Amino acid sequence: MINGTRKINRTIRWGMVGGGSTSQIGYIHRSAALRDNSFQLVAGAFDIDAQRGKNFGTQLLVAEDRCYPDYKTMFLEEAKRSDGIEAVSVVTPNGTHFEICKAALEAGLHVVCEKPLCFTTSEANILVELSKKYNKIVGVAYGYSGHQLIHQARDMIARGELGEIRMVHMQFSHGFHSEAVELQNESTRWRVDPKIVGPSYVLGDLATHPLFLAETMLPGLRIKKLLCSRQSFVKSRAPLEDNAYVLMEYDNGAMGHMWCSAVNAGCMHGQIIRIIGSKASLEWWDERPNQMKYEIQGQPAQILERGMGYLSPRALEDDRIGGGHPEGLFESWSNLYWRFAVAMDATDRKDDKFLSTFWYPDLHAGVEGVKWIENCVSSADKGAIWVDYK
Repeated sequence: MINGTRKINRTIRWGMVGGGSTSQIGYIHRSAALRDNSFQLVAGAFDIDAQRGKNFGTQLLVAEDRCYPDYKTMFLEEAKRSDGIEAVSVVTPNGTHFEICKAALEAGLHVVCEKPLCFTTSEANILVELSKKYNKIVGVAYGYSGHQLIHQARDMIARGELGEIRMVHMQFSHGFHSEAVELQNESTRWRVDPKIVGPSYVLGDLATHPLFLAETMLPGLRIKKLLCSRQSFVKSRAPLEDNAYVLMEYDNGAMGHMWCSAVNAGCMHGQIIRIIGSKASLEWWDERPNQMKYEIQGQPAQILERGMGYLSPRALEDDRIGGGHPEGLFESWSNLYWRFAVAMDATDRKDDKFLSTFWYPDLHAGVEGVKWIENCVSSADKGAIWVDYK
């Protein structure tokens, strides 16, 4: 099903903090937000270098006087305008996320933030309280969670087609940092600096993505305890890890396994999730996003294709093009951004009934990511022991 109608009846005035010309992810945020005309980019503090940020912003057709030197100035000046921004995306290094998100909520803005939201659960709880106080949403950029087949898996699991869930295998392991590339690459250097990224590298940068895919597919499953072992194969990165293994025990007795790595030499991306039940299994790989493997015990394996009529209505409602044509990262991000827009609009209208059943990667998703990283680091630093999930 292809639905080209507008998702909401207005366009949200939107700004960015970060995401400038040297940003790896800023282009994806803009492409996703602008694709369905749900957002209009009208302001930004795009770069720590104010002049470079202004030059870049004007290339994006943002008015020169709305290309600000920093986020504090942007929030202050935009609040004075009748046409000021209503929402902001935070696309900056990890160590700045909390203070910018906090300031945005206090300025009465909806927020879309790169993960992790912050470094500690106490910081995360502050954001939760501010979100409630100012009645604004915080969306978290777990990009591939917007892909249609992730929601097909969610529906199939909910219908019991896999039976009792026994195992959840998660992986995000690429090889692009198998050497100390950060010595020559500025955009990678901050990712291995504890002062900027906090207590972890690949656990926070990579593992939280498949972790949230599992949470999306299995919303009722809760981690009971976990064990984490992490390594710094490129020794200069210590104490931050570039490889980690996590075992998890869930509240229903199921077991989970996570492998995250930046030193899986030769691997392009390696984000794979496999859900194993008593009757059947599902497996999805983001390098081949249009296909999901469905394997029923005792039957030939099936490949489910995005965009086909046999999928659930929820898996079809986000399609922009028919089955057989490739969709992937940009479409998945675009699905998230229109969901962020719909949630922002419903929140502003105080439509709590609608919001109670509407899915998007919300503040809770970001909080759980922070909590999971804390537990992993605690386990690893105590000698890779089992810890009760707190």
